[in-house]
Amino acid sequence: MKAADARVLLTGASGGIGRAMAVELQRAGAAVMGVGRGAGRTGMPWVRADLTTPEGIAAVRQAAADWQPNVVVQAAGLPGFGALGTVAPAHIAAVLQANLLAPILLTQALLPSLMTLPRAQLVFVGSALGRIGLPGFSLYGASKAGLHGFAEALRRELAGGPVRVQILGPRSTHTAFNGDAVEAYNRATGTAMDRPETVAAALRALIESEAAERFVGFPERLAVRLNGVLGAGLDGSFARHRRHLSVHQGVTP
Repeated sequence: MKAADARVLLTGASGGIGRAMAVELQRAGAAVMGVGRGAGRTGMPWVRADLTTPEGIAAVRQAAADWQPNVVVQAAGLPGFGALGTVAPAHIAAVLQANLLAPILLTQALLPSLMTLPRAQLVFVGSALGRIGLPGFSLYGASKAGLHGFAEALRRELAGGPVRVQILGPRSTHTAFNGDAVEAYNRATGTAMDRPETVAAALRALIESEAAERFVGFPERLAVRLNGVLGAGLDGSFARHRRHLSVHQGVTP
């Protein structure tokens, strides 16, 4: 779908990556409705909603029924970094709720309306970390791996119908993981992250191409494919990441 023909409902629009996506899509001619927990941004219609609550899901469903988007981009989510033993149980629940359960429930709520359109696109913002398990990102990777699995199965479930299911896989962004611990980890291990503008441009390209998925960055695109083939054979490649966690977070390597 050409961006100029798109009416995009964008969740997570108040975050750094969401703001960049809104700007990129509007610049390309798309109409954008933002969804976020905070106050709305100027220049677009806005739904203030917490998608981890039934009330938030209902508010977005009603707004979508009135505004009739033909593209839904689910970019809302929470970061989750650290050796598993250092992560609070409440944060584990919050990340899984925001990154996996909320997108599934919102999709279920919006799908009947999308299915009535001549054509529509449903885009999930996942992560390369959902396909490549890095030490320190077990929680975040689990949430994004679940999202990838959901999107892939739904794409096959809806094949032949009017709704095209797509997934975008950035390496994640500096605005999502902006803590000192993550920055130190990235420097020590050579782990790369993407600028929000890079992810936004990839989103626009994915929407216009109508491809099933798009991963951002090299060598991550290659690593995703190798991980799918070699699996446990790559475990030794991440010893540097494991050592960094054991030294800086007091975890047994």
